[in-house]
Amino acid sequence: MTDVTGAPADVLHTLFHSEQGGHEQVVLCQDRASGLKAVIAIHSTALGPALGGTRFYPYVSEEEAVADALNLARGMSYKNAMAGLDHGGGKAVIIGDPEQIKSEELLLAYGRFVASLGGRYVTACDVGTYVADMDVVARECRWTTGRSPENGGAGDSSVLTAFGVFQGMRASAQHLWGDPTLRGRKVGVAGVGKVGHHLVEHLLSDGAEVVITDVREESVRRITEKHPGIAVAADTGALIRTEGLDIYAPCALGGALNDDSIPVLTAKVVCGAANNQLAHPGVEKDLADRSILYAPDYVVNAGGVIQVADELHGFDFDRCRAKASKIFDTTLAIFARAKDDGIPPAAAADRIAEQRMAEARRR
Repeated sequence: MTDVTGAPADVLHTLFHSEQGGHEQVVLCQDRASGLKAVIAIHSTALGPALGGTRFYPYVSEEEAVADALNLARGMSYKNAMAGLDHGGGKAVIIGDPEQIKSEELLLAYGRFVASLGGRYVTACDVGTYVADMDVVARECRWTTGRSPENGGAGDSSVLTAFGVFQGMRASAQHLWGDPTLRGRKVGVAGVGKVGHHLVEHLLSDGAEVVITDVREESVRRITEKHPGIAVAADTGALIRTEGLDIYAPCALGGALNDDSIPVLTAKVVCGAANNQLAHPGVEKDLADRSILYAPDYVVNAGGVIQVADELHGFDFDRCRAKASKIFDTTLAIFARAKDDGIPPAAAADRIAEQRMAEARRR
């Protein structure tokens, strides 16, 4: 079913009527010469220009791509608010397999579309895009972050993303076990790519016992060659059922916490880098009912956006690391608010973020 514009009716309902909507602007982009088809979603500019990465992914349909852009953009509003940044939330998705269609011409065309928004949206890397890609995009668009140091950027943001997740884990350990160390804890990491492999290094350095899994054999091999004794689970299903697991860290794509995974999850804590870990509303209550402590994804994985936001003002790694270290305190504050209000941590984080955005709109 479509409306008079030809847009799927469920997409328009999401935009204008559902609680997941409220987006300020959605832009559909097409450049037939390069094969570019993209969606740029701006959820909010209450706190400042929308900031969020560009995902390059072979979506099954255009409708799926739009839905992902809407969800991711909304998540960025909350992430940026909780990270204390003067930025709203936005996200872009490029439709297609980056291994097949990514080209300089396509990235330049995409940069022109972002530039046409006049700074309302600032882009960066995400799944399927890298520092080298942002260098190309930046040739057409000055509102581009995540560039290489050689081109005036901060480079790979996965380093501070992993550091922030580690701080969220430390806060979870402090809240649940009274000690912010992961020493002696068994941590399962699903997805050891750009962010996950850095997280593994932090965990091992802190004395944790780590179990990993990834759909890409080369990602697993990179870690096992460096740490031959590390345990490897056959897949995510096996990982979440691991006996004695203390913490589960989903670090791949979203939806990891769902009706199938939660009942068999052995971990006492979930804290990972993946975006949109909760598959649907109500999952956060399912976790609470099983006494599983959930560190909200958009809070603990904010190290990367802290880095790319800093790049707009002249990047300083030490300054960014200091800001990312505050994720420890923010996570503890969320757990305290959740306890005081009698709600799950995800709902507590939402309330804090919404309060900051509401206050900004009143100014």
